[in-house]
Amino acid sequence: MTQPAVARVEQSAPPHEPYVPATEAPAELTPGVIILGVLLGLVFAASSVYLALKVSLTVSASIPVAVLSITIFRWVSRVLGRPPATILQNNMVQTTGSAGESIAAGISFTLPALLLFGYNLPWSTVIAVGIVGGVLGVIFMIPLRRSLIVKEHENLKYPEGTACAQVLIVGEERGVQARTVFMGFGLGAIYKFLTSGFHLWLEVPRRAFESAVAGARTQLFGEIQAEISPELTGVGYIIGPRIAGYLFGGGVLAWFALIPAIKFFGAGFTAPIFPASKLIADMSASEIRSNYIYYIGAGAVTAAGIITLGRTLPTIWQALLAGLKDFAGTKSGDAVRRTERDMPMIVVVGGALLCGIAMVLLPQIHINIVGAVLALFFAFLFVTVSSRITGQIGSSSNPVSGMTVATLLLTSLLFLAVGWVGIEYRVLALSIGGVVCVAASTAGATSQDLKTGFLVGATPRRQQLGLLIGVTASALLVGGIIQFLNTAKQTVVRKSYPGVVARDIEAQPVTLKQGRLLAAGAGDSTVLHVGHVYELTGGAAAGKYLVDASGTIRYLVDPGLGGRERVNYDGREIDKLESPKSQIMALVVDGILTQKLPWGLILVGAFLAVAMELIGVPSLPVAVGVYLPISTSATMFMGGVLRWLVDRRMSPEERAGADADSGPGVLFSSGLIAGGAITGVVLAGFAAKGLDTALDLSKRIGVLSSSALFAMIAYVVLIAVPVYAVARARRLP
Repeated sequence: MTQPAVARVEQSAPPHEPYVPATEAPAELTPGVIILGVLLGLVFAASSVYLALKVSLTVSASIPVAVLSITIFRWVSRVLGRPPATILQNNMVQTTGSAGESIAAGISFTLPALLLFGYNLPWSTVIAVGIVGGVLGVIFMIPLRRSLIVKEHENLKYPEGTACAQVLIVGEERGVQARTVFMGFGLGAIYKFLTSGFHLWLEVPRRAFESAVAGARTQLFGEIQAEISPELTGVGYIIGPRIAGYLFGGGVLAWFALIPAIKFFGAGFTAPIFPASKLIADMSASEIRSNYIYYIGAGAVTAAGIITLGRTLPTIWQALLAGLKDFAGTKSGDAVRRTERDMPMIVVVGGALLCGIAMVLLPQIHINIVGAVLALFFAFLFVTVSSRITGQIGSSSNPVSGMTVATLLLTSLLFLAVGWVGIEYRVLALSIGGVVCVAASTAGATSQDLKTGFLVGATPRRQQLGLLIGVTASALLVGGIIQFLNTAKQTVVRKSYPGVVARDIEAQPVTLKQGRLLAAGAGDSTVLHVGHVYELTGGAAAGKYLVDASGTIRYLVDPGLGGRERVNYDGREIDKLESPKSQIMALVVDGILTQKLPWGLILVGAFLAVAMELIGVPSLPVAVGVYLPISTSATMFMGGVLRWLVDRRMSPEERAGADADSGPGVLFSSGLIAGGAITGVVLAGFAAKGLDTALDLSKRIGVLSSSALFAMIAYVVLIAVPVYAVARARRLP
């Protein structure tokens, strides 16, 4: 009785008419388009991987890539006297170029955890996991496109994809200027170089609130820090005041409630409290965070991620059923209209089989047959989930980390049940999680791109091919950048653990020169070797160590990604990339398989997340704020405040419209992120070559270089005021 009524409703609904009709076939996938898309994708992949390792957040690159593509092609057409690029060519550039952001997120959230277990992370492993996961994310989305993009066009808005389509249509009709993006990029790069290269003012102003008490001691009430950087400000502006406020609220909870409470109640203890090896009375706020808040925050993020994922179970089930239903019925070929042509199903089935075989045969991925089956199952499940969720809440709010935590949790519990609890199974679990995380992240970005193509009239099959090219190229770059940043920001610290013997001692001799670890030469007097410790042994945590000829540990080689030792053996302080999400992934796997974690602290965090949900507060962003340093969330909050000041002068219709994500403020902030992040990578290269001390002008500047007030004035004048001024300017034509 109900089926005819449903059919009548579907027949009465007007079919969607794209901007370019299916009957037309303008130029779309050309060599120039692929080259430009790959190049722009590599630029934003570099900035995204730096941002993901620093704060475990990324922002969509589609809109700035689209704006740059329109401008670059118009300039080329004027110079060469050729016709301008079509809207479909510009769409293909942003489709290819946006793949880098998703690859960077998926890899940065998981694989650096291997470093925390004492293993190496070669670029070949990153590339292999990135390509396999990225390909799965694209091909598993092929059978879902008709269900999610076409049939649910009115229900799933895909906000970033819709906003990007609007930018492309405006560019086709009236043209846009990429000057706003370039301005942000230039300002971000200059500011980052002045503060992190020349050190003209403080990078992280801080203020501790404390008072003197009896016994010549002080009572801590809290501490505020702010890493005033262009990239964090840009992220805060793009995510908006609500999410930025939740993140900062978590930081306030940690630094003004939990840390003072631990300091107050622990000050009277005369012995260290596990997992610390130092008296709480002698700890600074940062040390309390490293030893205790770290685990509370990890428990909160893990629980919040699982809660967020559990809330979407009905959506998961519906999307999975719809995906399986459409999987066998997807049509392809010349008989189908151009705007409905997907890659054939043989690509989906064959590609999945090839990816499974690659996971087993490639030694870089470290996955056996059981692991490959699990990876394919979880990848298809969470590709389906990610594709639907991004249609509702957008890519920036997509809980990819929650899906990855669920994958690692279920995988580790399965390993525990069958007795796979050896240290080597941690690598297996993390490799599975890495493939799934990249696949889910890529699927979210792919869905946004296919929505853009659906609105402007692109050919899905060509978009899917462009995405495969984009994920492959981006994986190659991300692998190199991650290895480079880890080496550039690692610290070598003197350590001694009598009786502890390192394993898997590497044959290549090394030496220490000018504070850095280098390959040993013939004339070096002190020759050491790199050894590995894979689990807590005699006080020595899992990690890489330098041992002498007798095998005695002399130094710890603390990784640049996720490491905790910030002062090198020569006294040089190094700004680590915390890689927060990968630390959480390591905790989940290690905690289940070895059962050696401080579960009391983790459960405190987990029930904090539960309490937040019970009182109606979104737990995931607050939990992430508890875990992140307050210096990070404070600067993102300042960016969110700038967005609030701009939005309050707009009408409700403007704030709710798709163009809210494509205005001058968003484009300028995207430029700030790219400029600041890429300059951070460049400065890391200078530090690796020993050139950072030559750039440092702080001693010549004197007291101003250490003044928190001067640093805040410089930030307001050089970053905050320009962002506000540009964002309030006339909207894009």
